[in-house]
Amino acid sequence: MRTVVLGERPRVLDEFIARRESLGQDTFDEIWNGEYHMAPGPSAEHGRVDDEVSALLRPRARAAGLVRTGPFNLGRREDYRVPDGGLHRGRPSGVYLPTAAVVIEVVSPDDETYAKIDFYAAHEVDELIVADPARRTVRIWQLVDGKYDETGHSDLLDITATALIDGIDWP
Repeated sequence: MRTVVLGERPRVLDEFIARRESLGQDTFDEIWNGEYHMAPGPSAEHGRVDDEVSALLRPRARAAGLVRTGPFNLGRREDYRVPDGGLHRGRPSGVYLPTAAVVIEVVSPDDETYAKIDFYAAHEVDELIVADPARRTVRIWQLVDGKYDETGHSDLLDITATALIDGIDWP
């Protein structure tokens, strides 16, 4: 379901957003070119798949010298997305990160995972891994000349989508 408020944002909506922030319910909210996108927290199934993917990638990330974060703000304060996880070169710090080596997304019903792909490409994220619990699939893209090519393989982590699919204990 989508709700769009045109014109000046009502004060009651600002109060609602502030209340979500104070309760810590805004972790996955995003700002898309000045538009506030309010996302609910993930389901238990989503969390399980995210944990499975993280466990499979952790040793490979360490071997590649990459550091994993959970959800993080990719972009800048006025325009950012919140992937479920990221693998970074060096030790990332700060509230908004300009890029990542790898972005990890787990699809939830009615989420905007696939609408974020061009944003990730514009922020020069080298690879994108998307796991879909409902379909029991994993897709991997690599950035080539500013656009993503679905390769089914991560060069950075030396793993295939098939190996991830086979390694996940799907809910």
